[in-house]
Amino acid sequence: MFPVTIDGPPTARQAPTERTFHGDTVVDEFAWLMAKEDPATIAHLEAENAWTEQATAHLAGLREKIFQEIKGRTQETDLSVPSRKGGFWYYTRTEEGKQYGIHCRVPVAAGETDPPMAADKPGEQVLLDGNELAEGKEFFALGTFDVSPDGNWLAYSTDFDGDERFTLRVKNLVTGEVLADEVTDVFYGSAWSADGTTLFYITVDEAWRPYRVWRHTVGSSENTLIYEEPDERFWVGVDLTRSEKFIVIDTQSKITSEVRVIPADMPDAEPTLITERRQGVEYSIEHHGHRFLILHNRDAEDFAVAWTSVDNPGEWIEMIPHQPGTRLESVDAFSRHLVISLRRDGLTGLRVIADGSTASYDMEFPEPLYSVGLAGNPEYETNSVRISYTSLITPDSVYDVDLVTRSMTLRKQKPVLGDYQPNDYEQFREWATAPDGTRVPISLVARKGVKRDGSAPALLYGYGSYEHSIDPYFSIARLSLLDRGVVFAIAHVRGGGEMGRQWYEQGKMLAKRNTFTDFVAAAEALVRSRWTSADRLVARGGSAGGLLMGAIANIAPEAFAGVLAEVPFVDPLTSILDPSLPLTVTEWEEWGNPIESAEVYAYMKAYSPYENVTKQHYPRILAVTSLNDTRVLYHEPAKWIARLRAVAPEGTYLLKTEMGAGHAGPSGRYDAWKEEAFNLAWVLDVLQPA
Repeated sequence: MFPVTIDGPPTARQAPTERTFHGDTVVDEFAWLMAKEDPATIAHLEAENAWTEQATAHLAGLREKIFQEIKGRTQETDLSVPSRKGGFWYYTRTEEGKQYGIHCRVPVAAGETDPPMAADKPGEQVLLDGNELAEGKEFFALGTFDVSPDGNWLAYSTDFDGDERFTLRVKNLVTGEVLADEVTDVFYGSAWSADGTTLFYITVDEAWRPYRVWRHTVGSSENTLIYEEPDERFWVGVDLTRSEKFIVIDTQSKITSEVRVIPADMPDAEPTLITERRQGVEYSIEHHGHRFLILHNRDAEDFAVAWTSVDNPGEWIEMIPHQPGTRLESVDAFSRHLVISLRRDGLTGLRVIADGSTASYDMEFPEPLYSVGLAGNPEYETNSVRISYTSLITPDSVYDVDLVTRSMTLRKQKPVLGDYQPNDYEQFREWATAPDGTRVPISLVARKGVKRDGSAPALLYGYGSYEHSIDPYFSIARLSLLDRGVVFAIAHVRGGGEMGRQWYEQGKMLAKRNTFTDFVAAAEALVRSRWTSADRLVARGGSAGGLLMGAIANIAPEAFAGVLAEVPFVDPLTSILDPSLPLTVTEWEEWGNPIESAEVYAYMKAYSPYENVTKQHYPRILAVTSLNDTRVLYHEPAKWIARLRAVAPEGTYLLKTEMGAGHAGPSGRYDAWKEEAFNLAWVLDVLQPA
């Protein structure tokens, strides 16, 4: 509780600005909030935080209780399943009371084939301790963490502001010395040469676009630019193949790809182009012996696999043909097997093909709803792979799978302390019907015994952009809702990739409204099937899912009691009209280019949450953002909340800004738990469960 009572929420009063596109003039009375360095902006955000704290002060006890529940269910001193690479087992461990992970390795013992799971590991070497790096800092994030093939060097990068502009350093793992080598403003991703003398890394431009690949000679000040991408629609990435034979430079826009390779034992060589870009064709490569495997969508909407020669890349030879309805998401090569990650009927899957064979088998799993994928697997010469598995009721699990015998060995399941029993909960697949007749899947979990008479409170989550799928997943924090009788559901709306590439295509550009109407249809389906009622339903989404939250608040406010919007993209038209902002140009292939197209401009303006705030009754709204976010800038939710108060003043709107964090919010795990406890307490306050 604040020592003084604040009379009311802050009022934003500054001079408006105007913009004109395609003959349309718009007055933006809150554009001044875009001036991050202006003391008036900071004062406004701090006043909003003070008002939010006062308005939620009655939830302080509940917040603390939920935080203790999350903490009490989490095994604070823990470690990941070690992964073998070369002569070492690599893993990350956490210690009670410490915010960040500690990255370690131990030598592989003679004859040792199974990962050592004992907490006490003789010969442990700490490679990097996040707690030491973060000491005295409000924020800490690790970008690159890359050990050289010989195991002697570690490249790592750090961010202490939350703006995802990292500083790259190199550590000698033999002596423990951190070299004087240091590069600022680098992006995620790096790759080592075969002999560990050369490191490849990426830098960003003024718009935060990764566009340059550099070659750095370890122990020197030598940095050589080897590739620059001039087209502002494209991002550049760099990586080392699992075989450790090639450095891969991939260049991608939202819908087009181009790949170059450099032999890892010839780091000074010029990059070799695999296939030049062709608008609308996406492809990626994986090295496998004498060939590069190519996952692509050339005349294959849900993707196919071809191959081309390593010695003379050119012709694509078909290997796995296109099968409509089965979306191929990646191909991972091992010395004697291929593993295909795929998606079919709204579920993820893994398909195994032995080298030299056309026969394949799909891994089988017992639950009706689940998420499965490859996990790490740095070794190329192996007959087994590691996978991750989870569901709405099964904690994150790690298995090693023998690719020959098909046997699965559970290495670890995430501990859930206390009295958690999976059999106390049930998961379901429901379906909604969108206005155009499309059936939209819903994944749902509830504690057994929840009545289906419309009386149960519910939380509905959604995203629906970039072909990013929100698959069923387990959450310790979510138990604090489920055990209070709250139903949790995920609406797998169009714009995501849950039902294949067409699902994505039907929820982007000039079909974006399908994302919003799908979500409303899902909410109505939950009410119709008596899982909940509109006055007991809260919607939640973040980033592009925050755009979804703002849109559904405008078009169907009566369908929800509350809306939780995290780092929400609620002023998309203003942002996409400004090419100088981070990410804008690269986003035109996702949303359209409203600068050049009057049709796109009109379409975006018709759904933009900020543009369409009207004098109507809105559900209770909480917007959470971060001052240093480079993906969705803080001013979007700040402007949105200000306009909601001005246009529809009878509603209850709160804005909470992390003043020292980025897109993912607080960086330390305890801080993140407190943030989630704040959010869940607000949700429960809206839902008022019995």
